[in-house]
Amino acid sequence: MSSFFKFKFNNFLDIAKSPEVFDWMVSIRRKIHENPELGFEEFETSELIRSELDKMDIPYKHPVAITGVIGLIGTGLPPFVAIRADMDALPMQEMVEWEHKSKVAGKMHACGHDAHVTMLLGAAKILKHHEKEIQGTVVLVFQPAEEGSGGAKKILESGVLQNVTAIFGLHVVPELPVGEVGCKSGPILAGSGRFEAKISGKGGHAAVPQNAIDPILAASNVIISLQYLVSREADPFDSQVVTVAKFQGGSTFNVIPDYVTIGGTYRAFSKQSFSHLRRRIEEIIVGQAAVHRCKATVDFLDEEKPSYPPTVNDSNLHEHFVNVAVNMLGTNKVNSTVTPSMGAEDFSFYQEVMPGYFFMLGVQNASHKPSESSLHSPYLEINEDGFPYGAALHASLASSYLLKHQQNMPGAADTKYHDEV
Repeated sequence: MSSFFKFKFNNFLDIAKSPEVFDWMVSIRRKIHENPELGFEEFETSELIRSELDKMDIPYKHPVAITGVIGLIGTGLPPFVAIRADMDALPMQEMVEWEHKSKVAGKMHACGHDAHVTMLLGAAKILKHHEKEIQGTVVLVFQPAEEGSGGAKKILESGVLQNVTAIFGLHVVPELPVGEVGCKSGPILAGSGRFEAKISGKGGHAAVPQNAIDPILAASNVIISLQYLVSREADPFDSQVVTVAKFQGGSTFNVIPDYVTIGGTYRAFSKQSFSHLRRRIEEIIVGQAAVHRCKATVDFLDEEKPSYPPTVNDSNLHEHFVNVAVNMLGTNKVNSTVTPSMGAEDFSFYQEVMPGYFFMLGVQNASHKPSESSLHSPYLEINEDGFPYGAALHASLASSYLLKHQQNMPGAADTKYHDEV
């Protein structure tokens, strides 16, 4: 990266750290935090985003996927690059006592999506200030319903990103110090699916089990057999998880029930392994139930909440990210070989159709308590000093990507902008 661009991108960080921008971001984050909304219900959050984009004179498309907002900065011509933030909260009661605690009972931004929206708006402010220098179009993706409902899939189905050639996203990490990032090429988060099975037998008195067909015994053997999927069928170097976390059957001590319901999750870092687990889970449940004279049906709950593919970072975008991050933060602040997590992200849906890159941003508090202040915890606390880094990285990644790829867009100047984004 040239010294000019290095100066420019460091200037982005200086802008994000300025009191005017930083205080504005903090104010926005606290408003969102006080009013958390669940997936596809982010109406007030969406309205706040659109209000801020209006103030910055940034055009946008709304509604997309019910509450989503798609903003545009730049020429309106190719190349198009996207930067994404998710908007939804979790159905949890906040336990942190502070001035800006959630005002909605049973709902909380316990995964940091309030911070994600804030930093994307911060990036928008930086990019709008430098709009004349943008060689293409930056697409701002404010996405609903990441928490289990696959909002990213709905965004893609709307067609608004069909001209986008790359997408970047981030996630706050309360265990990582402010000013540091974690990243890697290849799989960084697992694919995640759910299953529920009904194992039906024949109820009867527990004193005469020979007159019944016991679904509890069948379900117990199903659960044991499922464990062999990882221990005996998976490559030890290809991490996978199958967990049965629900077992419901029977209501008293001396009656064998007619049926049992079990449910759980399966996870893997490759699409091949993920598909293999899904196929084998159904085979084992149906087969083991039959061994015990029971019948079984398996539901992977795709209509209710879709399975998430593995989050796999593009190798070329990894090189681009490390280059930008090292120049902005310094080599010692960029961990480019983080250990993949069995957590899942619907950002992976974007990566199914275009190159994508997802990284981790440090927001650790000085008084960090690992056992309490973690994602999906009612005690989550986020260090707002991390916001300038996220905003500046978003802006730098997008603008430098466009500068780099403008030369690879023959005839771009003759391409009309259509209303797909």
